[in-house]
Amino acid sequence: MNTISKKAQIGKNVSIGDYTVIKDDVVISDNVEIASNVIIDNGARISSNVKIHHGAVISTIPQDLKFKGEITTLEIGEGTIVREYATLNRGTSASKKTVVGKNCLFMAYPHVAHDCRIGDNIILAK
Repeated sequence: MNTISKKAQIGKNVSIGDYTVIKDDVVISDNVEIASNVIIDNGARISSNVKIHHGAVISTIPQDLKFKGEITTLEIGEGTIVREYATLNRGTSASKKTVVGKNCLFMAYPHVAHDCRIGDNIILAK
């Protein structure tokens, strides 16, 4: 059973696995694959052809004591693959967003902190 907000904007040909949570302020483009047990929190902006594997945590609040609930985003570029248990946090008031480029690979367990800017074709491992 999934919990998918009716306010989330979900594109065409998107597959969503069991026990996945998608919050209100989420935009998911076309042809995205989301596995089971994934959380996609407010502020997520996911481009087309992205694959998110089991247990990934996307766009949750920053691990920063200065964060006071401001509206920020996490942008994931086209063709990026997020493997199991990766965590990607949205931005803080410093830059308002975290940005991941196109065609990146986040292997199992890496963390992308708030306000990071990651270019295209990057591979990140823990």
